Amino acid sequence: MGLLERVSTLLRANLNDMIDRAESPSKMIKQLILDMENQLLQVKTQVAISIADQHMLEKKARESADQSAEWLRKADLAVDKGQDDLARAALERHKAAERTTASFHQQLDDQRAQVATLKSALANLEKKLGEAQAKSHMIIAQDRRARALGRATDAQLAIGSRSTARTFERVKEKVVVHEAVSQARAELLNDDVDDRFEQLERDEEVDKLLAELKAKKATA
Repeated sequence: MGLLERVSTLLRANLNDMIDRAESPSKMIKQLILDMENQLLQVKTQVAISIADQHMLEKKARESADQSAEWLRKADLAVDKGQDDLARAALERHKAAERTTASFHQQLDDQRAQVATLKSALANLEKKLGEAQAKSHMIIAQDRRARALGRATDAQLAIGSRSTARTFERVKEKVVVHEAVSQARAELLNDDVDDRFEQLERDEEVDKLLAELKAKKATA
């Protein structure tokens, strides 16, 4: 693909559509700017070369025109001297120089058209690059916000999913069971202490009755 064709493709590209279709807009805009900068450098170089070629053709055309005029002057001089053969030869050189001059002028017209085309492409590409650079920071920031929002949304969906809800329910059930077991153990411990005190009181009553019985028998 030629330079102007590549530039034309970049200029025709709809920046917003390209970004919308891109999986990573930030990478897309960075690559697009890099491509434009590379093409811009090549176009600038080509414009400089084309202008230099135009100046060279202008110089050659002037030199050829000067040669044509010089041969015509020599032909006139030869006629004045009565040397028709020499005048004829000079006129042949004059016509050849005229044809060369005309050819140079035709090339100059083509070269000027090419320079104008390249300058126009350069100006349009600079404008397109400026637009892309102006949008780049905004687009990159938007892309970062969108990615951050996506991650936050995914996290919220994960937290609110049924599997997560079931996990919380199972944990809650385990906590309830553990609380019930602990309470039961505490109640069992309290029951054991009460039973021991009741048994101690019963033993004390039995001992008291036994002592009273022994005392009666001793006095009988």
